[in-house]
Amino acid sequence: MAKRRDRGSANQVALVGMITALSLAFLYLSTLSPMARLGITAIAGVFPAGAVVSSGLGAGFFSYGATGILGLLLLPNKSCVILYLLFFGLWPMLKSLLERLPNRVLEWVCKLLVFNGILAVLLLGLRELLLPFLPAGLEGNWLIFAAGNVAFVIYDVGFSKLIGLYMARVDRVLRKRT
Repeated sequence: MAKRRDRGSANQVALVGMITALSLAFLYLSTLSPMARLGITAIAGVFPAGAVVSSGLGAGFFSYGATGILGLLLLPNKSCVILYLLFFGLWPMLKSLLERLPNRVLEWVCKLLVFNGILAVLLLGLRELLLPFLPAGLEGNWLIFAAGNVAFVIYDVGFSKLIGLYMARVDRVLRKRT
């Protein structure tokens, strides 16, 4: 019985390592592509969700942290890594925690509050580094927040569907093998 448990935990460690490597590879690709930087960084943030689904919340945080640290140490463009650390890489774990709330309305209110807090940090604190193409005046920020909230809701719903697909296709196969 102990051998089976050891094999399962070794498989989980290997899976989290592979997920971290894939996430880091996509972060590297985001530094190479000036046109699709945001989209590829978002794809890099999908991989920690696989760690959460397959191995638990701790594995997701481990994958997120390892990818972030390695990204800061190895990648030439730190803005993609900072975006990953502040939102895309962190979101799978936050989503998992927020979706445990008993009330759907409260869940969405909390999700939007978290997103708007992160967006405020990005706009007010890191605008020059991450979003230099946006106008500098505060008068257009309401439009950025409105468009950002719409984009976030679409992103979160799509992210949920992607997690469902992962659970149905990938995680089910992984569980059969262990």
